[in-house]
Amino acid sequence: MGSFNTKKTVHTSMKRCLLLSILCILLLCIFNGWSRTLRVNPSAFSSSRNVTILLWHYPFNRSASLKGDACWDMYHIPHCRLVDQHSMFSSADVVVFHNRELIQGSQKLPTDQPRPRGQRWAWMTLEAPPHNGNLYPFANIFNMTITYRRDADITVPYGELLPKEDEGRLVEDNLQEKTTLICWVVSNYKSHHKRSQVYSELNAIVPVKVYGRWIQTPLDSSALLPTISHCYFYLAFENSVSKDYITEKLWYNAYESGAVPVVLGAPLSDYKAVAPPHSFIHVDEFASVRELANYLQELAKDKKRYAEYLTWKQHWKVKQNRDWTERLCKICAEFDSLPQYKVYSDLEAWDKTTSA
Repeated sequence: MGSFNTKKTVHTSMKRCLLLSILCILLLCIFNGWSRTLRVNPSAFSSSRNVTILLWHYPFNRSASLKGDACWDMYHIPHCRLVDQHSMFSSADVVVFHNRELIQGSQKLPTDQPRPRGQRWAWMTLEAPPHNGNLYPFANIFNMTITYRRDADITVPYGELLPKEDEGRLVEDNLQEKTTLICWVVSNYKSHHKRSQVYSELNAIVPVKVYGRWIQTPLDSSALLPTISHCYFYLAFENSVSKDYITEKLWYNAYESGAVPVVLGAPLSDYKAVAPPHSFIHVDEFASVRELANYLQELAKDKKRYAEYLTWKQHWKVKQNRDWTERLCKICAEFDSLPQYKVYSDLEAWDKTTSA
């Protein structure tokens, strides 16, 4: 009888353990299912505190809605609160000032208000140094820089590369639709710009088809890419020869249209640092504009060699960075890695720096 009771007890204990194990497995399955459904980001459970970013004034006076949890909803960046009310000044971790309005005088720094301890002021611009004005009055004021430059505290490039999830096969049929050797879209034409001088020399050797307000043939947004797509080469010439200044002229006009960009602006090393290998032709690679012209003519005739400049599209895609909200959210994503104590004692000198 005692042996029977012992066996019965052991059997009951085994059943309880089995039931408990099954219950644990079910709970894990349910939790995993909920996690996938809610798209839970593990970083959302990190110990980082909420960071409040105050945009003191909107760039170019173009306002946007900052309501809700914009950084999480749009970019899955947690613990980031964007505000634009000046009444939030005392509680903001970072206050962002766009340079254009400051140098034009339409906005002023709140230097008349007591600055909270530990608050950081960020200077933001996407313009090249020649268009940033006199920055000497801003000495010893700003703690952060937000620009397209790779050595800025927060780098916000005009475009960037993302790997393709499914590598596609390059389609070469569009080469048959190319009817123009070189084209250029330009509105702000200044004869003293280096790009204007190179264009004049190039156009004297080979014809360059020009569009834009400069010659009263503007292209609307719907016609821009289709027009450039008929060109073998596109002059992605920047209006300033400045460190890291690589704009939508490369990332959008050239890369999205399917024309091979001929670039001028930042040094060759800057382009190599961010653009796909063998995807562009830099003016500085040639001893003269005539050598450049000869190379473009020969390349257009050799379809195989020309197509090699487009093979990068099998592996990479271009992300256009145009949203100011995303640029602000990026502050939160990198906030913990930023130095706690930093002041730009000479912002003018930093902005005019030509090398890293």
